[in-house]
Amino acid sequence: MPTPDAPDFIETYEDILRAGPGMMRLVGEQDSDWDAFIIACHYDPNLDAIKEITEKPVVGMGEASMITASMLGHRFSIITTDAHSIPIHEERVRKYHLYDMLASVRAPEEGALNPSETERFYRLSRLAIEQDMAEVIVLGCAGMAGLDKHLQSKLGAPVVDGIVCALLLAEGFVRYRISTSKVRRYQGR
Repeated sequence: MPTPDAPDFIETYEDILRAGPGMMRLVGEQDSDWDAFIIACHYDPNLDAIKEITEKPVVGMGEASMITASMLGHRFSIITTDAHSIPIHEERVRKYHLYDMLASVRAPEEGALNPSETERFYRLSRLAIEQDMAEVIVLGCAGMAGLDKHLQSKLGAPVVDGIVCALLLAEGFVRYRISTSKVRRYQGR
């Protein structure tokens, strides 16, 4: 569900901050209606704050996709939509202690003429595998959802859709009846 008063697309640190109040309000209003929450932006905006304000499992698609990728191959590359997002993706990889497994973060060149978005992401993924030695491709934007199986069949390597990864983890946590620890880092309410 869209976040009230948030930008349509999260592209900057300012966007992440602007999305925070609406995200917290949504979780507060919906907490009794849902078994878990998913942050459907690869930057995982405000993930820590949301984990802190609910007793329910909270999974960020960025975190879920990178952890999944780390289990499927030796190194992974993130394919994203814009070059300006590369530093934010790299910062998130560091936060999740996966930087040693990161082969690259690739984005389309400005004004690159390609037949389609899908073809552009395929070419970036192919370069990540051939030049950066990636074994797994991570789709670094919720807007890329649904491209995973198409790209995977063309690449012959695992392609990870963060939305799917987050859903699988959230469902698993709910079935296992486990959630975020409130012992130290996340204090809860």
